[in-house]
Amino acid sequence: MAGRLEGRSTVITGAGSGIGRATSRLFAQEGAKVVCFDKTEAAHETAALIAAAGGTALAVTGDAGDEADVKALIDLAVAQHGGLDAIYANAGISGGAAQMPDIDAAFFAEILRVNLIGPFLAIKHASPIMRAAGKGSIICTASVAGIRSGAGGVPYSASKAGVINLVQTTANVLYGTNVRVNAICPGLIETGMTAPIYRSARERGTDDRIGQLNPLRRGGEPHEIAGAALFLASDDSSYVNGQAIVVDGGLSSSHPVGIRRG
Repeated sequence: MAGRLEGRSTVITGAGSGIGRATSRLFAQEGAKVVCFDKTEAAHETAALIAAAGGTALAVTGDAGDEADVKALIDLAVAQHGGLDAIYANAGISGGAAQMPDIDAAFFAEILRVNLIGPFLAIKHASPIMRAAGKGSIICTASVAGIRSGAGGVPYSASKAGVINLVQTTANVLYGTNVRVNAICPGLIETGMTAPIYRSARERGTDDRIGQLNPLRRGGEPHEIAGAALFLASDDSSYVNGQAIVVDGGLSSSHPVGIRRG
């Protein structure tokens, strides 16, 4: 039985770990030819895992917020695999827990460069290829932090709110092309980015309280976001466009607020 992405050319940024690695492996399991892109050599580890499982993958290192790197990435995918069916602009940085008085303009700009300009560049350079083919799926990682306060720092949250608006506006810019643009808004997922939260909770013996504010009362796993990405990359989502799909255990269905200190 053919996979849901059988033979399709796909690109995933931030593929070296966490959500990106889980998605790369799932896409490959579903028959996709995957180009794994990351700023670290861990992209090669992801590609090796895919190859060991019998899948098809290339590894590329570069900067998801650099236009030349993104264009070269997409050109490579097209040259190697004959086109581009789906791209998942997943790469991002958190900015840590810096407070407002300690955030300068350069720091804020760097968060926006990777988290918001990165997806913009993916859309800019992937969409002409897809328009020419008459179809394609572009997926971006946003966050519940982009929906309302309480899930991230100021620069990070602002960047992810920008991603949500970016997919809405570009879905309409691509009116009539059959190129779809959507976002995934993860809640608390155990990845390298959230490792300090999980590590601190485990050291205190309070890891049973991770995710306690959402109705499922747990944190999420990278494969649970990968499943949403697979849906958006596949024909199963052929009528889904311009949406920010939330995968957060139900956190954003309410207005849970932790105790404010200071």
